[in-house]
Parts: sequence; structure tokens; C-alpha cells
Amino acid sequence: MHIPDQTAQDAPDRLRVAVVGTGNIARFHVEALQSMPEEAALVAAVDVDPDNLALFTDRYGIPQRYSDMDRMLREVQPDLVHLCTPPGTHHGQVLACLRAGANAVVEKPPALSLAEMEEMAAAEGPAGQGPWFATLFQHRFGSGAQRVRAMAESGELGRPLVAVCHTLWFRDQAYFDVPWRGRWDTEGGGPTMGHGIHQMDLLLALLGDWSEVSATARRQARVMETEDLSVGHVSFANGAVAGVINSVLSPREESYVRIDFERATVELRHLYGYGDDDWTITPAPGCEEQVTAAWEAGESGVNSGHSAQVAHVLSALKAKEAPPVSSTEALRTMRLVAGMYASAAQHRTIAAGELRQGTRFYERMHGGGTPW
Repeated sequence: MHIPDQTAQDAPDRLRVAVVGTGNIARFHVEALQSMPEEAALVAAVDVDPDNLALFTDRYGIPQRYSDMDRMLREVQPDLVHLCTPPGTHHGQVLACLRAGANAVVEKPPALSLAEMEEMAAAEGPAGQGPWFATLFQHRFGSGAQRVRAMAESGELGRPLVAVCHTLWFRDQAYFDVPWRGRWDTEGGGPTMGHGIHQMDLLLALLGDWSEVSATARRQARVMETEDLSVGHVSFANGAVAGVINSVLSPREESYVRIDFERATVELRHLYGYGDDDWTITPAPGCEEQVTAAWEAGESGVNSGHSAQVAHVLSALKAKEAPPVSSTEALRTMRLVAGMYASAAQHRTIAAGELRQGTRFYERMHGGGTPW
């Protein structure tokens, strides 16, 4: 269904944005975009379910409706497309957007394999010009994470030594009985890929490049193809080490990141998103005054919701800069996911450099076999 795009006509300087997929996650994207009305105009939505599409566009006042994304790209020619669709569709949809000259923001996980990720990255335009795609890893952009990163980069916290990264969530069997869930061919993996990836991405954003990983993964309780639990030991290029747990078996749910630096311990406890009050810092003896002063002077007031990252995406697009989180950054996180699967399946430590074109776990997260 095509309705004249009066909203964009009334505000020609705003970025013209479309959303593909109108399920539950799409509302977070749309509400984030609509909280910035001076920056972006939502001009179109796409969904294969006409009833959901009608309800969604009516609710949010989106003027144009499409059942076909390619047709929308041709007729609307949006500046930016938010892809809020199941993981198995991301690769083809990102490529379609880039080939049509549209930038894209894609929900996690951005693809099902490292091979798909690198093909998507290769389809991007020149640096600073685009089109490009960004992965929605919003935990990087809350003020707490920005504050820790700034303090780490300035040297206020000293060298990072040891870290903990836990995604302890609960999903019952009915959750995985949905046809596309818990399958390698549609989700690419279990909680390592689809749930803990947010916390792992935040850990990498704070600690930098990882060098090797040793992991265990198994189906502990749920009936599905993929794992329902993984445990890993990750070594970083800067010498830090981290313990990582990803679970969908934990009745008391918690997301927890802790980093022990030389001069302070920084902790984050939350579930699906954090605010400033979810962070704590414990200075080492003798460092109390300087560390506390730097912490209190840091960025504050921004929660880790979709709005935090979407604001940066719109700013980058207008400034013709590389997006947050770029394909290079997202690929680093996806490579850690692949490394955990490769280690668990082969019962050995995996170096980051091993996961390259032509290897099993580059092509598929499960390596083409039955890991369990």
C-alpha cells in the first residue's frame, strides 16, 4: 500500500527512514526514531503479514506500507533502513539495501556466519561515503560504558587484568518451539549467538581485540539443535583474561560484566538494559580520591536503550562518517562467537586468526557438523 509521503515533504532536511519487520523488536527501533523527530522521518514499513503491518503503521503513523522490501527500496529510496527481521534473513536484506544505495541498521546477530559478514562488508561503499551497515549493539552507548571506556583510555583505571561476562537468562521450552528458533540454519546458534552476544560485544568494546578462546558448549536442558549453555575463557591482546557464560537456563536472570583494572573494579548488573545506577566502581586502596573524582566527572544520564545508539547512527549518516557499530567492529564480536563454537566442538583453544576463509567455522557457526 502506498500513501503519499507528506511527512518527509514537510521536513526535507530529515533523514528518510524505513523499517523492515514489524514484530516486537521493531517497536524499540521506531520509538527510538520517533524520539528524534528533528533528525529522522519514518516514511515506510515492510512486512509479509498484512495484518501486523496495518496495525503497526496505524499505531506509529507510518505513511507507506509494503509487503516487498525490494519494491520499497525502489520506490521510496530511503536514506536508512532498520532491519528488524529474523537472523536468517539479515544477510540477503543487508545486501539488498546496500545494492540499492541505502544504509542499514541490522538487529543482532547481524548474520549467520563470518562468511556472510565479510560478504556484507565487501558490499559497503567507500569509507565515509557509504552505503554502510551498522549492527545494533546498544550496550556500548549508555553513558556508563562510555565513562568506563574514557577512563580506561585516559589511563585513570590502569591496565585491565581480569574480567567476568555473564548472560544468565531464562527461556523455557515453549520459547524454542517457535519454528525458527534454536536452529543453526535460521538463528546461527543458541545463547552464545543470540543472547550473550550483547554482553560479549560490550566486553570487547571495553577491552579491545581478543587473541584466543577456549570454550565448552552443550545442550543441558532444552530440546533444540543449538546449545543452551556455553562457558568460555577469553584472552585479550592487552593481556587481560575473561570468563564468559551464556545461558538460557537461569531462573534468576542477570546480565553481569565486571572488569578488574589495576586501580579499580568496575561492575555492571542489569538484565536487558542499564542506567547509571546499575554501575558501581570500587577503587583500589590508595586510589580512592583520584578514581572517584574521575568517575563522578564522567558522562552520565544516557541509558543503554536503542535510542542511545540510534542517535549516533543518525549523526554519523548526516556527517558522512563511518557508523557505530561498523562492520569491522561487529565482525570482531562475531569472530569471538565463532571461536567459542569452534573451541567447544573441537575441544581445543582457538586463536582469532584461525577463523578465516576456507575453514569450517568461518562458513558455519556449527562447522558443518553436529557439535553435540
